[in-house]
Amino acid sequence: MQEMIYCQSCGMALTSEGVKGTEKDGTKSQEYCSYCYKDGAFAQDITMEEMIEINLKYLDEWNKDSNEKFTVEEARGKLKEFIPKLKRWQ
Repeated sequence: MQEMIYCQSCGMALTSEGVKGTEKDGTKSQEYCSYCYKDGAFAQDITMEEMIEINLKYLDEWNKDSNEKFTVEEARGKLKEFIPKLKRWQ
C-alpha cells in the first residue's frame, strides 16, 4: 500500500497528478497542490493562521467524506497541530 502524500502547504491529499502544483519548468510538484503552488511559487502570500481558516471553509466536505466528523473548534485544534508540521511552515 502506497503512503499518502499531503500538500506541504495546506495538507490536502495529493491523490492524483491532476491536483499537483507545477514547478517553474512545468513539471508536477511532488510536494504541493495546484491550489497552493503554481509555476514554482506559492499562489498566495498568507500566514499559517490564514491557511487554517481557509481549510475550515471545507469542513462540511471533509465531514461528508470522512468516518470522523469534526466541529469547527475540533477541526481548528487538529489543524493547529497538523499544519505547523508541513514543510512550508517549518
